Amino acid sequence: MRILSCLLFITSICLPGFSQSVQVEFGSETTAESFFGGKKQQVPIRWINVNTDKETWSVKKDELRCSGHPIGVMRSEKQYENFMMHVEWKHLEPGGNSGVFVWSSAIPGKENRLPDGVEVQMLDLEWVRLNTRDSIVPPIAYVHGELFGVGGVETVPDNPRGTRSRSIENRCLGTGEWNTYDVVCVDGVIKLSVNGKFVNGINKASQKKGYLCLESEGAEILFRNFTLVVLPSGVTSSEQTAPEMKVR
Repeated sequence: MRILSCLLFITSICLPGFSQSVQVEFGSETTAESFFGGKKQQVPIRWINVNTDKETWSVKKDELRCSGHPIGVMRSEKQYENFMMHVEWKHLEPGGNSGVFVWSSAIPGKENRLPDGVEVQMLDLEWVRLNTRDSIVPPIAYVHGELFGVGGVETVPDNPRGTRSRSIENRCLGTGEWNTYDVVCVDGVIKLSVNGKFVNGINKASQKKGYLCLESEGAEILFRNFTLVVLPSGVTSSEQTAPEMKVR
C-alpha cells in the first residue's frame, strides 16, 4: 500500500497544476501542555497549495476564503496524529460543497483531484434540493456532517449509512450562516460536534497519521477560528502513516 502511495505521489507531481509551495498562514496550533496549562502559546499553521490556483485561497481579516475553483486541496505543512480541531465555516452559495480531510497523504486522485484520508464533510443544506432528480431526494444525512474514509482509507462508522457515518441529529445551519465543528481525532477514532453537540463518529481508521487538507469543490466558502490542540502521539505503524512530503 505504501509503495502504491509513493508511486501515485511521483506520478502526481508531474501533473500540471500540482504544487508544493507555501500558500497561506491560517489558524493556529498549540500543544496540550500549553493549552491545558493556561499558557496558550500558539503557532500559525502554514498551508501548502497542492493542486489549486494561487487565487483559490486568500486570507482577509482572519478569515480564509476559498473560491471553490478549481477542484482540489491545500494541505497543512505538517502531519498530525492525535489532536482536537476547532473550525467555523460558512457557505456563500446554495448547495456548496467542501470539507476537511484528516490523516491524508495529500496526494490528489487522477480523476477527482481529491486525496485520501477521512473526510469531515461541510455541505450546504440546499445541496439536497438542488440534487433531487426524478423526485428522488438524496439523504438529508449528506448535509449534516457525514464522516467517511476516501481514497482507500477504511473506517468503521458509528452511525452507518453504508460505509459512511451520519450524524444522529441534524444541526447544520444554511447558506450564509456560520457553522462550528469541534473534531476530536485520537488513535484512529474521530468524534464530531456540530454547533455545540457531539453527533457523529468513526473508529478503526486504517490511516491515522497524515496531513490536514482543506477542500475546494466548486463553490465559495469561508473559514475562521481554525485551531488545533496537538495531543500526545500513540502507537502508529508506518503502514498507518501517510508518506511525508517536502516543501519547495
